[in-house]
Amino acid sequence: MFVTIQPLNPVAFEFGPLTVHWYGLLIMMGAFLGYLLANHEAKRRGLPKDTFADLLLFAIPAAIIGARLYYVIFRWEHFAHNPISAFYIWEGGLAIHGALIAAVITAVIFAKKRGLSFWKIADIAAPSILLGQAIGRWGNFMNQEVYGNEVSRSVLESMMIPEFIINNMYINGTYYHPTFLYESLWNLLGVAILLYLRRVNLRRGEMFITYAIWYSVGRLYIEGIRSDYLLIFGVLKTAQVVSIITIIAGIAIIIYRRKKGLADKRYLDEEPSPAGNKGQAGKKSGKKKKKKK
Repeated sequence: MFVTIQPLNPVAFEFGPLTVHWYGLLIMMGAFLGYLLANHEAKRRGLPKDTFADLLLFAIPAAIIGARLYYVIFRWEHFAHNPISAFYIWEGGLAIHGALIAAVITAVIFAKKRGLSFWKIADIAAPSILLGQAIGRWGNFMNQEVYGNEVSRSVLESMMIPEFIINNMYINGTYYHPTFLYESLWNLLGVAILLYLRRVNLRRGEMFITYAIWYSVGRLYIEGIRSDYLLIFGVLKTAQVVSIITIIAGIAIIIYRRKKGLADKRYLDEEPSPAGNKGQAGKKSGKKKKKKK
């Protein structure tokens, strides 16, 4: 018996002439939850009020432009016949590496203008960025993109993947690996690890670099089984090349900053601690009373 599997509707809702797609909604949801996480930590780290709210006003538009520009550059043949379609971001086609490059550049400029440490801001934002990426990948799922090589339904069922995911991985008569899911889970695991590493008190800057390395390691492997990807010179997978460069550069930057004494401050330095201050005050007053005796 032939059974037709209908894909999930990529449109979240319509309000008059306005059509809201799950793709954009989930990306914005990821950005919002990431902001809440970063803003909470920023307060604990003593950053000025609304630092991340102000940063996002510039970083989000820059990231969207960077993500789209990056994608269009490496897949120009897809837009050459109709250049105006390069602006149809609701149809998908945002490259995370382009978004990250644009966001980092924006953050560097923002930090310099505000007289803040870029590395401190980046360390605080690292888990939030990864959380946003994890949620954003579900937008790719709703668009039936970012999938892997062909696979049988029985293989997907053996992996204990929910049926609604398996059904949406049925594209043009074929089942595919849900690589969006693999990356989302990898990113969520990374969020948990980064939140734990906050307690370890890493050197300033190394939280963000750890994020970059972690994401790149996962992307390097996952990209190997993706069937939709961007290419450099039509041969090399762009994401894999960028991932390898990021891993090597990240390790090199850590070593360089340590050798040059540029990473002496640690993540928990300058942490406001009212309870601790009271304790210190009590110790000092205790010493003074002892001297009077």
